Amino acid sequence: MAVTETPPAPLSLPAHDDPQLAAVLDGELPHELSYAFGGPYHLLLPGRFDANAAAFRAVLDETGTAGHIHYAKKANKAAVWIERCAATGLGVDVASAAELREALGHGVRGEHIVVTGPAKADALLRPAVLQGCLITVDSPDELDRVIALGHGSRPARLLLRGLPPAQPHSRFGFDRTELAAALARCREAADAVRMEGFSFHLSGYAVQPRADLAGQLVALCRRARALGLAADRISIGGGFAVDYLARADWDRFTGLDTEERAQLFHAGRSFPSFYPYHSPTSGADALRAVLAATPRGERAPLSALLHDAGVALLLEPGRALLDRAGCTVFRVQGVKSREYGIVTVDGTSLSLSEQWFNSEFLPDPVLVPRAPATGPTQPFAACVGGASCLESDMLSWRKVPLPARPAIGDLLVYPNTAGYQMDSNESPFHDLPLPPKIVLDHDGRRRRWRLDRHTAL
Repeated sequence: MAVTETPPAPLSLPAHDDPQLAAVLDGELPHELSYAFGGPYHLLLPGRFDANAAAFRAVLDETGTAGHIHYAKKANKAAVWIERCAATGLGVDVASAAELREALGHGVRGEHIVVTGPAKADALLRPAVLQGCLITVDSPDELDRVIALGHGSRPARLLLRGLPPAQPHSRFGFDRTELAAALARCREAADAVRMEGFSFHLSGYAVQPRADLAGQLVALCRRARALGLAADRISIGGGFAVDYLARADWDRFTGLDTEERAQLFHAGRSFPSFYPYHSPTSGADALRAVLAATPRGERAPLSALLHDAGVALLLEPGRALLDRAGCTVFRVQGVKSREYGIVTVDGTSLSLSEQWFNSEFLPDPVLVPRAPATGPTQPFAACVGGASCLESDMLSWRKVPLPARPAIGDLLVYPNTAGYQMDSNESPFHDLPLPPKIVLDHDGRRRRWRLDRHTAL
């Protein structure tokens, strides 16, 4: 007689406690908004953005590091973040003409805008030069085009983007030979360009490699100054992790072998990798760790190297500035009970963009019932599917342990989705409207909501 193995218990991966979000969800507002807009929506908390930015600034201040923070706009399209940048003096990192117009249109000064991205079109470079933006130049031919756009009365401001030695196959940046030629070219064209320093972008979230490469860029600034170039700043990009989950929960999940993990997912689905949803060093603390690290070959921490060289540090965080600054709300449209539950909601997985990276957004969604329970409830493990006709349209392939069987009209709230989840991959598939973004403002006395200015209905 065959022995039937008992399926493993679903593994809970709750996001860190968030009293502010819990207070929002413990009321009628989430259900009222679901009714008003007739579909999923995103909630935005601008106060959290301001607090995260203040934490980064505090690290620069406490370490005596001259620097400037630029919000990486690609992390979320909402206008409210750019409004907060303009109001608080934060810069913005843009990579398209539309993003540049959005930043300028909301009051961010050109000198506080960094323009990144490879092989930028003249439609982006031309206004960037005219508005005094800092342009991260990625290649020799792009440098030639920037030089052609600059002139004596308005020289183009630029950084040269280096190719990280640890990522020699990256398609971005100058290699060593190209960089030497670029410095000579900038010196020849000193009437058209102001070469203000260097930049890099590293994949991953490790501290020491960032400090090592930053130390190399400081040395490059010294070399460039010997050639008569300004070279007074470096950009280390983003890469400041967000800590979504408790260490114990993350360790339990990552400690499973491939077969055990597959049993936790609908249809045995597996993924090649996941974002590191627990990070012991995250956000502003990660910046503090980078500045405290001693670059390879040096005898002093990075903060001291920057100070001694008179080099400013530019940062381009996106996800880290949006930590706990928003959530995504779906309405339950149907529930099936099989070996485990299958919940269908009123939106699609295109509004949780981790699927775009062939991965999954792992923090548990929060069940917000439409009505109080009338009797005892039982835990209910379920995957969560979207409203499209595609088998692959799954918001949560993982069988999430919900506190009770959802009812039609209940809400599922995915926490902490503002950074890269909400709109990187959204599409009006099936002619479903894009989820609107709702800004929750707080004037110190009461909470009020409004549509984000970037939202079109």
